[in-house]
Amino acid sequence: MSDQGNTEGASLVERSLADLAARQRGANRHLMPVGVIGPRAATDEQLRAAEQVAHALARAGMAIVGGGKGGVMEAAARGAHRAGGIAIGLLPEDDAEGANPYLSVALPTGLGITRNALIARASLCLVAVGGGLGTLSEIALGLQWGKPVFAVCDAPQVAGIESFDSADVLLVRAARWLTTLA
Repeated sequence: MSDQGNTEGASLVERSLADLAARQRGANRHLMPVGVIGPRAATDEQLRAAEQVAHALARAGMAIVGGGKGGVMEAAARGAHRAGGIAIGLLPEDDAEGANPYLSVALPTGLGITRNALIARASLCLVAVGGGLGTLSEIALGLQWGKPVFAVCDAPQVAGIESFDSADVLLVRAARWLTTLA
């Protein structure tokens, strides 16, 4: 891509996020978070993408929810934390000892992997960054409940998700969806 193409793409991301931020400052702001989901054993690319997406969405005023552990979950919480946003972690254990250090709120559920259902249900939409069986379960539940799922970085491919080649393109689509949602 040329420098001009990169600049146009960046300004499209910035405009989309600015529109979302304007909505989040108004009376019709979203109170529910965006779920950022993915594996504990994540690649560097997945960690960068999760942090980038969560940072951008948090900067635009969206709260982030995830599993509260390491890997993609920690990268997303770190991104939201760096943006001064809210990162909620729904932990599988009965206590918060294993929570990542970037969470604003750690909620020990004591539900084990069943907490994946809470993450999917509590989210306006889901952003899947890579993933394995846990992520796949969250995707499937989200789709079953009619939630959009935006995916990047080799997330499990399931009919009904929208997959993207880059976090920037995903951010444009997710921000536009969040901005126009009634």
